[in-house]
Amino acid sequence: MATALGGETVLYVATAVLAGDPELQRRVSAHRERRPQAWGTLEIGGGRLEAVIEAAEQWETVLLDSVTLWVSSRMFGEGGEEAALRELEAFLAVAASLRTPVILVSDEVGLGVVPESPAGRRFQDLLGLVNQRVADAAEEVYFCVAGLQQRIK
Repeated sequence: MATALGGETVLYVATAVLAGDPELQRRVSAHRERRPQAWGTLEIGGGRLEAVIEAAEQWETVLLDSVTLWVSSRMFGEGGEEAALRELEAFLAVAASLRTPVILVSDEVGLGVVPESPAGRRFQDLLGLVNQRVADAAEEVYFCVAGLQQRIK
């Protein structure tokens, strides 16, 4: 995984929705500064994943960061959780047929404390389901903790 992005033209797909969150805006700014200058950026926020498919063929690699933020912005949007799952599954089916490798970054939220709120528990469950579907569709899956990666598929 560490060499998957080395020396290639990479399209970085950003899924953060920044409206009204100054702390997240600072994090995103710092992240932008750390990315290589040669990388392209496609900011979709919680938007449609079709934009990723449309842009993918122009790049050697696509890095979507992150599935977690995309799910969080979509779960309460138009069509809710079911619409988000349908869109993700359609995206995974098309991404599998692309010549361009697509790398998805997601968080594992099921290893910690169960959230206090019903919305937090719904998010944890939905992201768990999404991560299962992504892992099932993926050729390779890595679990990263403390800066160390472990290939699990």
